[in-house]
Amino acid sequence: MGKRKAAKKPPGKKRNEPLATAFSCLFCNHEKSVTVKLDKKAGVGQLSCKVCDQKFQCGVNYLSAAVDVYSEWVDACDAVAKEGGAGDDLAPARQMGSGRGIDRDRERESDNDIIDDDDDDGAGGYGGDGIVADDEY
Repeated sequence: MGKRKAAKKPPGKKRNEPLATAFSCLFCNHEKSVTVKLDKKAGVGQLSCKVCDQKFQCGVNYLSAAVDVYSEWVDACDAVAKEGGAGDDLAPARQMGSGRGIDRDRERESDNDIIDDDDDDGAGGYGGDGIVADDEY
């Protein structure tokens, strides 16, 4: 006679690590210098850099997190940089390409080398008469 096998205990719950609330600044490029504070009752998210004193404020809802405020700041900086065109003082880290590792000038130059052979005449390469009732029953 053998021993009874012990029942296996269920595995413990996986703990989700909390989302970051400190980020790198787009203007001064210091790591973890940007802090985000959320006031969900007032519906306001505030972002500020400790080094260069850059500030940003946006609306939040009950689902928003610090990452959402930071990403909205990044989008707003990109929009201002595109709108300003040659604004040298606007988001220098993003203009130089060090933000995401993409050199925007090279990307634009490579887009100019693409040959577009598509004829946009609406026919799509088909020279027929369209839909014709050729099935006779």
